[in-house]
Amino acid sequence: MLTVAITSGKGGVGKTTFSANLAAALKQMGERTLVFDADLQLANLDVVLGINPEFTLQHVVAGKKGLRDIITTGPGGVDAVAGASGIPALMSAGPKRMGTFIPELVRLERDYDVLMFDTAAGLDNRVITFMKLSHEVIIVCTPDPTSITDAYATIKTICRRDPDARVRIVFNMAHPLEAEKLFAKLEKIVWQYLNKNIELLGSVRYDREAIACGRKRKLFVLEHPDSEATEDIIAIGRRLKAGVQKTALWAS
Repeated sequence: MLTVAITSGKGGVGKTTFSANLAAALKQMGERTLVFDADLQLANLDVVLGINPEFTLQHVVAGKKGLRDIITTGPGGVDAVAGASGIPALMSAGPKRMGTFIPELVRLERDYDVLMFDTAAGLDNRVITFMKLSHEVIIVCTPDPTSITDAYATIKTICRRDPDARVRIVFNMAHPLEAEKLFAKLEKIVWQYLNKNIELLGSVRYDREAIACGRKRKLFVLEHPDSEATEDIIAIGRRLKAGVQKTALWAS
């Protein structure tokens, strides 16, 4: 099973929308995909997917349900684990409590090809825990200078906490040529100051149809299969599939 942590240096870059649409694209490619809302403070994956789950991570932490019990199938056949916002038990969850998820995640390996953690923005210990469970980290940013600066800060923290992590960048709301130029500058700085290789996974162009879908709690990959944003997401999904070897969760 391939495990991927999707994160960002700051909020508002479209990370969760990217995660949900990428999950739908991978599912269309025949990959059994589970997307896990790993934002333990401001969970909103259910909103983006347009689902109303009966059970969430809150029930798992409370010991009332197992992880498998709370999986909800969303649009396009994407399975999701919904988080919960403002729950003290989740917001204060440390590595030990979060570690209770790991055995259950391992048991899900036979059922899925791809497990995606949609983490919180920033890098607290809980985000790092999910990163360490992943084969690679995808950082979503926009062409905005503050977003790129925060992406660099995120990479710096990753280098300090998990120096061997594979880091790949996705520019959201960016033309491919613009993304390549911005990535080249970021790559140069990261190598110069952090001695770290990073990779450009791709970019997603600004698309009015995609934005409209988000407001309607719809996935643009499903609603507008011929849009530029969908084309970009599919290309990213193919690169993701081609560039990684799936291994056991406990071997990551």
